Amino acid sequence: MEIALYALGGVLMVAGLAGLVLPALPGSVLMVAAVVVIAWAGQFARIGWITIAITALLGAFMWIVDHVAALLGAKAFGASRWALAGGAIGVVVGLFFGLPGIILGPSIGAVAAELWKGADLRRAARSGAGVLVGFVAGTIAKIALAFIMLGVVGLALTT
Repeated sequence: MEIALYALGGVLMVAGLAGLVLPALPGSVLMVAAVVVIAWAGQFARIGWITIAITALLGAFMWIVDHVAALLGAKAFGASRWALAGGAIGVVVGLFFGLPGIILGPSIGAVAAELWKGADLRRAARSGAGVLVGFVAGTIAKIALAFIMLGVVGLALTT
């Protein structure tokens, strides 16, 4: 049973890391679940409740960053609500086009929504750029937080 739990924890951690860049997977939730499963496998001897609490806080912060970064980037560049909705649709449609779709889908969706709303091309392009900048900045922040989480878990496992 112990080996199965460690294996499940490893699979959850890998899926969580993939979820940092794939919007269809809840990366932070999967990573925190992985830590809990790994702690359970070791009967909470090396990874205790303090480590789980720290990783849960990091996971919550990653989730917040994921949802706020694109909005802040879009708003900083003057995007409308239409652009935000278009960006959300672009995320879903972009999933079908692999990594380029995941990266560019939200921006294309924001631009399309702004143009449909009647905005000029310049404003639509600014909105799209804002969504892209927010997405990239959020992804970088989530990856940094994920490495911190991995460091916390690694430190707990080695002490």
